[in-house]
Amino acid sequence: MTITVLVPDEHGVAALAGIDGVRAVRYEPGALPDEAAEAEVLVPGFLTADKGSLVAGVPKLRLVQLLTAGAEAWVGTLPEHVMLSTCSGAHGGSTAEWVVAALLTMFRTMREFEDDRRTQTWQMQQTETLQGKRVLVIGSGDLGKQLKRRLDAFDAEVTMVANTAREGVRGVDELPELLPHHDVVALMVPMTPKTRHLANADFLSRMPDGAVLVNAARGPVVDTDALVRELSAGRIRAALDVTDPEPLPPGHPLWTAPGLLLTPHVAGSCTGVHARAYRVIAEQIAQFARGEEPSNLVRGDY
Repeated sequence: MTITVLVPDEHGVAALAGIDGVRAVRYEPGALPDEAAEAEVLVPGFLTADKGSLVAGVPKLRLVQLLTAGAEAWVGTLPEHVMLSTCSGAHGGSTAEWVVAALLTMFRTMREFEDDRRTQTWQMQQTETLQGKRVLVIGSGDLGKQLKRRLDAFDAEVTMVANTAREGVRGVDELPELLPHHDVVALMVPMTPKTRHLANADFLSRMPDGAVLVNAARGPVVDTDALVRELSAGRIRAALDVTDPEPLPPGHPLWTAPGLLLTPHVAGSCTGVHARAYRVIAEQIAQFARGEEPSNLVRGDY
């Protein structure tokens, strides 16, 4: 028995070619091939707009396999019999790398030194260092684990946080106690109803003066208005790869907020992204083809 998988690009066709019992067929949004009538697995593109019509065009669909680790755009949108699986494990390293780059840029004042270069100013100054910084990593999945591994190499002191406490990991209910004692708070959580505005006004107020909030999760995990107030007061700093709203519209106060490093949702957008994503996807689909549940299966809000 052969399972037909619809993929959005040639990377997917090549990645799935060696899996027994799987036939990968490329599709174009809005112009599904004839094979869609028999397809059981759909791999949506990175930016899929019309989910409803796409899913409706695959009548025998049993699994939607995402290219992203985040599933919030798909949770609750599929028929009950259709499974949803993420690409967790593909983008954690790249995202963790972005966090480290952002922190080094801020602590070692790289932007300021670049400004001096433009004005041909030789101005030596002492900077902060990542060494010894107390970093609170909220989220202990692939992204959080990848970040801890990199921060350990820089001799930072890392505290991990998850929904529930376990050995070596603190519980999210301990955040009020933990926040005042950390120099950096890195958000590495999925977007769910529970994590929406996790970093609200009370959360931010508990961070010590001069601390850095890093959001490499999703924009709505942070209460934007509360963050703007803290940044405008100069009390804390932030590094954001995601915002709410997103894209950030012209004139939004985040564009001019002091103490902010901002990038346009590019933490995972780097060379090799397709190879890393399809390596995980191939494993998930191979499991499905063997009659197993994919290991990245989304359950509930995930």
